[in-house]
Amino acid sequence: MHAPVLVLNESTKRESGNKVHHANIQASKAVADIIRTTLGPRSMLKMLLDASGGIVLTNDGNAILRELDVAHPAAKTMIELSRTQDEEVGDGTTSVIILAGEFLHVAEQFLDQGFHPTVICRAYTQALENAIAALDEVAFPIDVEDKQMMLNIVQSCIGTKFTSRFGTLIADLAIGSVKTIAVDLGSGLKEVDIKKYIKVEKLPGGQLEDSKVLSGVMFNKDVVSPGKMKRKIRNPRILLLDCPLEYKKGENQTNAELMKEEDWATLLKMEEEFIEKVCAEIIRFKPDLVITEKGLSDLAAHFLSKAGISAIRRLRKTDNNRIARACGATIVNRTDEIQESDLGLGAGLFEVQKIGDEFFTFIVECKNPKACTVLLRGASKDLLNEVERNLHDAMGVARNVIKDAKLVPGGGAAEMAVSNILKQKGALIESVEQWPYNAAAKAFEVIPRTLAQNCGVNVIRVMTALQAKHASSENRNIGIDGNTGVVTDMKEAGIWDSYGVKVQTFKTAIEAASMLLRIDDILSGLKKKQAGGGPTPKGPQIDDDKDVDSEQMIPEKF
Repeated sequence: MHAPVLVLNESTKRESGNKVHHANIQASKAVADIIRTTLGPRSMLKMLLDASGGIVLTNDGNAILRELDVAHPAAKTMIELSRTQDEEVGDGTTSVIILAGEFLHVAEQFLDQGFHPTVICRAYTQALENAIAALDEVAFPIDVEDKQMMLNIVQSCIGTKFTSRFGTLIADLAIGSVKTIAVDLGSGLKEVDIKKYIKVEKLPGGQLEDSKVLSGVMFNKDVVSPGKMKRKIRNPRILLLDCPLEYKKGENQTNAELMKEEDWATLLKMEEEFIEKVCAEIIRFKPDLVITEKGLSDLAAHFLSKAGISAIRRLRKTDNNRIARACGATIVNRTDEIQESDLGLGAGLFEVQKIGDEFFTFIVECKNPKACTVLLRGASKDLLNEVERNLHDAMGVARNVIKDAKLVPGGGAAEMAVSNILKQKGALIESVEQWPYNAAAKAFEVIPRTLAQNCGVNVIRVMTALQAKHASSENRNIGIDGNTGVVTDMKEAGIWDSYGVKVQTFKTAIEAASMLLRIDDILSGLKKKQAGGGPTPKGPQIDDDKDVDSEQMIPEKF
């Protein structure tokens, strides 16, 4: 018996598409509502239970959404937005979800009125172009060498976080570490790779105020022979290797047939001579410290310690790269290729210290380090994990400002200014796209409105006052103080946002909303089990209900 073929008219198709749109919008709004209360300095904390049964307390949007287990594809897409924002610019993870949810929410009324999603998306794309142009009008350049201004920027961006109670400590750490690794490429371009060249080491114990940026690197290793090798060297000559300092083992199982007892001694002697030759090639350049990513045998350690050389083995590749950047060394792959120029002479001190029960190696006091380690101290692991999350956001903000030294006013002032400019431009649009365009302009107000809600003030009164000030004056720096909920001048309050973060937030939110609006059907490639427990029959299946969107047989739907 053949499966029935359903023939649908246009109205049934539109009804089917609308159901999918509404489901997507509801799922996206649910995700946005979860983290809406975590925006601003007076935000609420979320308690998360992770997969291993541990508890995490945070108000970081990305950290919260990362732990969510959702089934709806639209909700998964929204969570992916937060991760993208975190990787691209390191801040604005909460704002992007709230904005995307609001853009979808305001589109719902137009879908009910029969607007085609393409018309709404076209209006949103035009609104995005005009919003970025409006941000350019509001933004102004700054001098990245002005330490107080940089502190204000980073402080206002992490003022919403847990660590804001510790004053400027986290901001100082973030600015110090990012400025250390910034490399000028010329033509106004800068390379600031915080993921590769800044390592955050968390050591429980001590006070948070003991945290600092090292002018060099540290890692959790000790010298190979603690009794024979020096643990403290001033102005060391450092050699970095990516090869083993031990006898080469056979690729597969190797059999050696020995006929005489002397052959065994010869075999051992060959191994010793090989290692002695390798060590002699190293000793010839008189390094004080040898660090290798591979193994180092006891015999090699003996020859090196005899020559007064300290050695460290099995270091991570990422740590070795950081040491190379910090002290100016070059990682060598073969000992017979070592040159004098490969040695790192930029470090002022090599020292091994015992902290708690473990040994840590410090290569510090570097002359011009282009890599660094941020040492975090604190009472507990939970505290250190939250401080690390906040520090990551702060470093992201500092990196964005150094790469693109422009600022916009914070506290929802930039969003209100953009909304105001878009409303004026919306009046000039003559086509039917004017309605969704104006709705998009109105949607930008969700950020200051959420800030007011989280302060616990009268939202309608505060928003009315804010809109009136933006409409009546040319001052585009008027926003909401996130601590008190008072409408004030952000320039006087010293509350700023990075231009790069804002642009990325607007682009990600509007493009994601447009993408979800274009979805008119959700099809599943998963097979459902039959009631009897057997496998489902092969080939496309069809639901009994009328929620279909094709004139042919269609696959199984959600």
